[in-house]
Amino acid sequence: MQWLLKYRGLCSLWRPEMSSPTFHINIRKWMSIQWGHQEVPAKFNFASDVMDHWASMEKAGKRPPGPALWWVSGRGEELKWNYRELSEISQQAANVLSRACGLQRGDRVAVVLSQVPEWWLVTLGCMRTGLVFMPGTVQMKSTDILYRLQVSKARAIVAGDEVAQEVDTVAPDCPLLRIKLLVSERSREGWLDFKKLLKEASTTHHCVETGSHEAAAIYFTSGTSGPPKMAEHSHSSLGIKAKMDAGTWTGLKTSDTIWTISDTGWIVNILTAFLEPWTLGACIFVHLLPKFDPQTALKVLSSYPINSMVGAPLIYRMLLQQDLSSYKFPHLKNCFTGGETLLPETLESWKVQTGLEIREFYGQTETGLTCRVSWTMTVKSGYLGTAVPHYDVQVIDEEGNVLPPGKEGDIAIRVKPFRPVGIFSGYVDNPNKTQANIRGDFWLLGDRGIKDPDGYFHFIARTDDIINSSGYRIGPSEVENALMEHPAVVETAVISSPDPTRGEVVKAFVVLAPEFLSHDPDQLTKLLQQHVKSVTAPYKYPRKVEFVLELPKTITGKVARGKLRAKEWKTSGQAQAQ
Repeated sequence: MQWLLKYRGLCSLWRPEMSSPTFHINIRKWMSIQWGHQEVPAKFNFASDVMDHWASMEKAGKRPPGPALWWVSGRGEELKWNYRELSEISQQAANVLSRACGLQRGDRVAVVLSQVPEWWLVTLGCMRTGLVFMPGTVQMKSTDILYRLQVSKARAIVAGDEVAQEVDTVAPDCPLLRIKLLVSERSREGWLDFKKLLKEASTTHHCVETGSHEAAAIYFTSGTSGPPKMAEHSHSSLGIKAKMDAGTWTGLKTSDTIWTISDTGWIVNILTAFLEPWTLGACIFVHLLPKFDPQTALKVLSSYPINSMVGAPLIYRMLLQQDLSSYKFPHLKNCFTGGETLLPETLESWKVQTGLEIREFYGQTETGLTCRVSWTMTVKSGYLGTAVPHYDVQVIDEEGNVLPPGKEGDIAIRVKPFRPVGIFSGYVDNPNKTQANIRGDFWLLGDRGIKDPDGYFHFIARTDDIINSSGYRIGPSEVENALMEHPAVVETAVISSPDPTRGEVVKAFVVLAPEFLSHDPDQLTKLLQQHVKSVTAPYKYPRKVEFVLELPKTITGKVARGKLRAKEWKTSGQAQAQ
């Protein structure tokens, strides 16, 4: 309670000058004293400790009037909730989950919704009731959903029309799944109507006093082999870390509005379109974009008072393909990007045409925000910025020794002797995999890089086979498994391939069954691509397919993806040089 009173006292003293670099140097010193390495309150809940706090500040007139969530449908519908309204409605959502559905603290809930307001309500409702929410993309197919429901032992799923049919297909094979909540204007047999239940629910709910280290969320993250892993985050690794990060990178104020263009299934969405802005009492803007449209995005930036924007580098590349001279962004001050490499030409072109820098941030599902170029820092082309204050990020060698500036090695976070607040709890039911990512005193981020004398990190390459296409992390085995279901495929290997627009894309090397050898390659490519789209999330499909007679193997008989990838990238580099 003493910790909470100190934080609330700090918020109540908010002044414009608190946006200055000097203030944040002092606040980081204050945090280092208060937090130490593991000094966190025994109890913490983002919904009560942050959202309800801002609701009371708003009621007392200590926060500028304005929305906390501003949602636009793209069809003329618009919704604005301030913190008081959001506090009440999220309490209704909590009552739907706990009373109407009978879910108990600790139950796992799959949340598969697009950028509709209910995603934010359900997530807050799960926090209030001590449920473990598990975000997922609406691009998932039945096989993806079946795996997640079974391995997580989910007791409920909240979904929209996009995936309801897919869920119904696999629900009989998920005996632990008791509740299906539908977010839709239409009813569906076997599903509870979330919107109807929300209207009927009480606006009063007593928030569960969740432990700081109690499970709050599970994110499924792709691996180099096997199915996705369950990365568990606690209330501290999400909410308390957000308090520690707040104000040290985005520069958001209570009067500001931030727009994040991201899938709700990814960790970046909860970081920049939930935790960071609401911790600072700012407004989250959401424009429903089932498919990204650059012209719509430019109109939104021109028409709405958006101060900060977050999007993958691909978003900026697509915007730059438009005639930007026809648009003005009168309110836009800061642009942030992460998830994939930001090309120097994108950075330069955006600055020339808009006068704004693009500031990179870096991390992974397991560690959240790790490095960033804050709104006060100098932008260096090709660099990810410096580590957030409470993370000791270094470049290490094969023995776990810290390398000096300028030396290439593995980027890692120190987790011994103290595990910093923000690192995930571990891979659920897979302690060996969690331990395998630790080298000496460090947690490996899976990337090679260099640290310069100023503490800025430069990304060089992934150390594993994960494919990062337009910010989507794709495990090769997921695509290989989908391809192997087709009768034409005898054997396959999936790797990344360079692409001028997406950075890299999925490429499949395929050994064909004898009866398919005479088929037209172009038609067969389209057939296999469509097959992958039909059995797994479409973003995973191979945009390139090459038919081969055999695949390179290791001495133990495993497919040598590394050899294929090295040849692919070398060949591409030679072609570009010519």
